[in-house]
This record gives sequence, structure tokens and C-alpha cells, in this order.
Amino acid sequence: MAAFGVICLVTLFLASSATACDRCVHQSKVAFFSNAQALQSGACGYGSLAIGFNNGHLAAATPSIYKQGAGCDACFQIRCKNEKICSKEGTTVLVSDLNQDNNTDFVLSSRAFMAMAKNGMGQEVLKLGIADVEYKRVPCDYKNKNLAIRVEESSQKPNYLAIKLLYQGGQTEIVGVDVAQVGSSNWNSMFRNYGAVWDTSRVPNGPLQFRFVVTAGFDGKWYWAKKSVLPADWENGAIYDSGLQITDIAQEPCSPCDNSTWKDSVNNF
Repeated sequence: MAAFGVICLVTLFLASSATACDRCVHQSKVAFFSNAQALQSGACGYGSLAIGFNNGHLAAATPSIYKQGAGCDACFQIRCKNEKICSKEGTTVLVSDLNQDNNTDFVLSSRAFMAMAKNGMGQEVLKLGIADVEYKRVPCDYKNKNLAIRVEESSQKPNYLAIKLLYQGGQTEIVGVDVAQVGSSNWNSMFRNYGAVWDTSRVPNGPLQFRFVVTAGFDGKWYWAKKSVLPADWENGAIYDSGLQITDIAQEPCSPCDNSTWKDSVNNF
């Protein structure tokens, strides 16, 4: 079983490496949701919490970016190419949903779409409907917020635990989650149910600790929350602080990127 686990982790790291060049500049198109509520029911499972993330600058991403949920909470800088009405720096969006439209890599919240504009030109950008853009992945910065765990309403003590991961920072993906009773070395694997939601039907008794496999490009490592994250009397709907900050910056060895068009950005990407 241990050997199988190692093989699985290696496979996950290689899979991450295969798509690691998302930090390069990409050319695409983006559209926007006219209804702000659309992204609250997104495939990542954030629900009504989503509108409070990243000042509401959210995006539904194509399957290659969504990565079966591993891309949830990833951040991308996007700028439109219409220099008359769009700023050089564009805006940063957070992935909260899956975009199945093959014509655009992202569908943005209207707030994020307008944020690509120069001052006073937001309505002009909206009139584009679909905009030609450049984008690249950037670190998520939660201003010193720790990774948080929300217990889902579907959890049923003591037989089933479902959690949602919030405030995952850096340029990272969480590809594995284990849970154990505090002080125990008997770890049980959790499995991605969908989006940012992980679950298990093997729930340890007592207060619970967690560990996470986190990748940044081709690199992967364990993050251990050794303290009691969930108390013995954990409650559905409650959010608990893991005590961990994930801030890794991707250092993947990918093919050279032509980022020359971004050298005039104020952020110097």
C-alpha cells in the first residue's frame, strides 16, 4: 500500500509538470457573466463565499486550467489587447468555476471584466462582450490568511466527513489530503469529491489533524497541520484555521516562454 501511494504521488507530480507552463503568457479570448450569481454556483463549490474572494474578481476556467478541480483558487493576471480602452496591467482573477466554452479560456465576472479597463472606460470594455486578451498565472496573495477548512453540510459524524479548502496561496495545487486523530500516525486518505471539496468515509474519532501534498510546477511537498484543526465536536458549516500558510512560487523547468509583450506592464511580468 505504501509503494502504491508513492507511485500515485509521483504520477500527480508528473501530471502537474505536464501543464506547468501556465505561467507563460497565453493569447486567448474572454467573455463575462452578466449575472453575478452565476459564479456563486460554480464547479469549485465555493457557493456564496465566492463573492468575497479577490474583491469579486472571479473566473470560470477552461478544463485545462480547471484541472478537474486542482486549478480551483488559482490566480491569473489577464489584460485585454485593445490599447485604447484597456490598461497595461489588466486585472487578477481567481478561478472559481469551470468554463466549457471552447471559444474562450475564461469567462469573467463582470466586475473583473470591467477591471481590465483604463480609468473611466469600464462600460466601453463591457460593450466588447468578448475581448482578445493575454494572460499568465500569478501567485495568489491572501494577505496573511491561513489555509482554512470548511466542514460541508453533507458531513455526517462519525461516518462521513467532507471539507472545502479555502485561501490556498502562492502558485500551487493541492493534490492530496490526509486526515488523522491528533497524536496518531494512522493517516486516512481523503479524495477529491469535486472542485475544492474533499471527503472520506473513514473518519477518525476525536480532534483531527491534516496534511496536504502541495505542488508548485514540478515540485511537490508535504504540508503538515500538526495541531488540532478540527475539534472533536466539529460542526457542519463551520470554518477552521489550519495554521498553515501556503505561499510557494512555481519554479518549473518548462520550455522558454516569449513574454516580451508583457515587459511594458507596470508589474513587469
